[in-house]
Amino acid sequence: MPKTCVVTVAHGRHDHLGHQLRLLAQSDPHSAHVVVAIDDHEISRVVERHRGGRDVGVVSVGAARDGLPLATARNRGVRHAVARGADLLVLLDVDCAVGPDTLGRYAEAAESGPALFCGPVTYLPEAAAIPRAPEGLTALRRPHPARPDPPVGEVTIGGDHNLFWSLSAALTPTTWAEIGGFCEDYVGYGGEDTDFAWLARSCGIDLVWVGGADAYHQHHRISSPPVEHVEAIVRNARLFHDRWGQWPMRGWLDAFAERGLISFDGSTLTTWHP
Repeated sequence: MPKTCVVTVAHGRHDHLGHQLRLLAQSDPHSAHVVVAIDDHEISRVVERHRGGRDVGVVSVGAARDGLPLATARNRGVRHAVARGADLLVLLDVDCAVGPDTLGRYAEAAESGPALFCGPVTYLPEAAAIPRAPEGLTALRRPHPARPDPPVGEVTIGGDHNLFWSLSAALTPTTWAEIGGFCEDYVGYGGEDTDFAWLARSCGIDLVWVGGADAYHQHHRISSPPVEHVEAIVRNARLFHDRWGQWPMRGWLDAFAERGLISFDGSTLTTWHP
């Protein structure tokens, strides 16, 4: 089996990170982990409390003027993972916990050849308690209905790159190098995942859904649409349009326009000022 290294970007969400680390220590004690702390000096203490016997390193990145530099942080984390000898990179959002077989299923799928691998994601309800053992998560499994959910041990090739989520994904360092990493011009919320997936598609890299590689997104409050991120989403949408000639995040842009936050007619995007 390849040496797997998880890469997690964190800013706050200390309880979520603690659960992630604790469950990984049980399900995959031999996996390595790089946690990229964005302007958060407490992350090192969280890691020390919950790492178990795993090889977990912490990398620090400063905040950007316009928001959290998520793309830059992921790239930094991957570089450290590769330098530590990783054969398989697993991108895992700080809010996500993994089941007992998640990393193993990713590793098995990666043996089939180069691709961008994604697993089903369950959004846990607010009342859900995080179990003490990863096996307890399987009872809470309710995969997101808009994403493929292959049977355990099977994969679905030819996936829609627009559905890529970096909150749970895997790829080899060779595939990462071919894609070139995340575009670091994206700062703040939105756009960088789709850009990364489109880069993969432009390189002829398939998106493959992996049955049994489940992630469980721990609950936190969100807005729908995420109005608190409207400035970043508009900025990143414009960047994506400049790079690819199409507008991303159309659902959010349409919802912002309906609320009078922006002016967007499907072709022209301007920020609305009262």
